[in-house]
Amino acid sequence: MEKDKSRAWLVCMLLAALCACSTTREPASVPHWVGTWGTAVVARSSNAQTLQQPPATSTVPAASTARPGPNAPALSFDNQTLRQIVHVSIGGDEVRVVLSNAFGSAPLNIGAAHVSLREAEARVSAQSDRTLLFGGSPSVTIPPGAVLFSDPVDLSVPAFADLVIDAYLPGRSESAPMVMTTHGGALQTNYVSNIGNYAGASEFPVKETFSSWYFLARVEIVAPTSTAAVVAFGDSITDGTRSTPNKNHRWPDFLALRLADAKISMGMLNEGIAGNRVLGDGAGVSALARFDRDALLQTGVTHIIVLESINDIGLARSGPTPSASDLILAHKQLIARAHARGLKIFGATLTPFMGAGYATVAGEAKRQAINEWIRASKEYDGVVDFDKAVRDPADPAKLRAEFNPGDNLHMNDAGYEAMANAVDLKLFAGH
Repeated sequence: MEKDKSRAWLVCMLLAALCACSTTREPASVPHWVGTWGTAVVARSSNAQTLQQPPATSTVPAASTARPGPNAPALSFDNQTLRQIVHVSIGGDEVRVVLSNAFGSAPLNIGAAHVSLREAEARVSAQSDRTLLFGGSPSVTIPPGAVLFSDPVDLSVPAFADLVIDAYLPGRSESAPMVMTTHGGALQTNYVSNIGNYAGASEFPVKETFSSWYFLARVEIVAPTSTAAVVAFGDSITDGTRSTPNKNHRWPDFLALRLADAKISMGMLNEGIAGNRVLGDGAGVSALARFDRDALLQTGVTHIIVLESINDIGLARSGPTPSASDLILAHKQLIARAHARGLKIFGATLTPFMGAGYATVAGEAKRQAINEWIRASKEYDGVVDFDKAVRDPADPAKLRAEFNPGDNLHMNDAGYEAMANAVDLKLFAGH
């Protein structure tokens, strides 16, 4: 009997121990990160052109020294600091920066990096300056093809603030031909320093300005769990071509303001690339090839707006391929991939382009066919009718005169605002 009692007691103790080990523990609190700014990156080769030094009395070169947009060769750097400006959408008190060497042909050496709030031009608020660390280290090497998240820093970032991101590049990029990871059509004046590490400096010794972003992919903030992000996925019309530089007057910028006014807490990530196509590489890889990196894998994303295909149509001229059916099939692939990740995806109708350099009657027929499918098929989770918002009522194949900057393809600032106003904010209800 005593043995039986001892065995029963031992069994009870073992069962109790097993129950204790299997007890579900509350998970540690995980910050909810959301993208507040983003850009789509492409590959550009560096050149060996010598940077011109402005007069010693000048801290900011004249605007005429700024490099042109997406088709300019990449700058080369020699032991210099980049000071780049990004305009966030939603604000927060904790921030991190995502750097990219996605298309780099060599390791990217970052000697130092800082983030701060901008005062004006190349000046920053000294009180806001924060050193960016990477696993606790102030310097880091990013392998070719990789991206890197900085460690979080405490920084109170207001909504729609200009953030300054400094990166000191100790190496010499022009010592050999090098492919860099950039975004060409930034429509934002950025700065290269004289020789040396000026990361975090309040006054920045500017050697040259440029209008691209280098090695930047995204800025993220910690936000309430109810906050999400929307990706604007497209070509030059999403990228804001022909809008006023340094004004943040792209249609996604205007939409971000509308969302904020409506108390809809969503970060805006502009993943447009000028010249991009759905089915063909050229200005960046095709939409089908870049969709994971530039849309599906964005931090906090719940919604995607797709405005793509006009370059596929235009560059085909009057040729039969790609056909409207080819492009519709590609859109269906984007929809299936978004739905596989539980995301909502909206189709935007293609805006008029008759009179543009590559417009043809055959191309207009394809545009109309694709727009009809977007409106009627119900395959997208919703429709944004940009075509209706900006077309000329008297000649629907053309843009309204008041929105046309002169190339018959892109919008001026007023046209981009009209596009943003055409987005039904109910699409984001209960995001």
